[in-house]
Amino acid sequence: MIYFTQLIYVKEGQEAVFHQFEEVAIPLIEKYNGQLLLRIRPTDDSYIEQHIDKPYEIHLVNFDTEQDFAAFSQDESRKQFLHLKEQSVQTAILFQGVKL
Repeated sequence: MIYFTQLIYVKEGQEAVFHQFEEVAIPLIEKYNGQLLLRIRPTDDSYIEQHIDKPYEIHLVNFDTEQDFAAFSQDESRKQFLHLKEQSVQTAILFQGVKL
């Protein structure tokens, strides 16, 4: 099992475009032996300490294997909507880990 945490920074005013991309991408996760474990949209009052910019969303996803994640990333229907992600996402930081 492999885990991914992603901090997603959306361009101001592009939130609706980002949501359009997510409507396509999130349902595909299960097709590739993955699961969206958490999808968090943090608010200012949810921080105890902060030394980086506040992300728009935080996702925690797992996949059975790295190959499953790679297949998800290369999904043709997902790729058709990548222009929405490129239009709306300023930066995304991806952390990879495994359960010990």
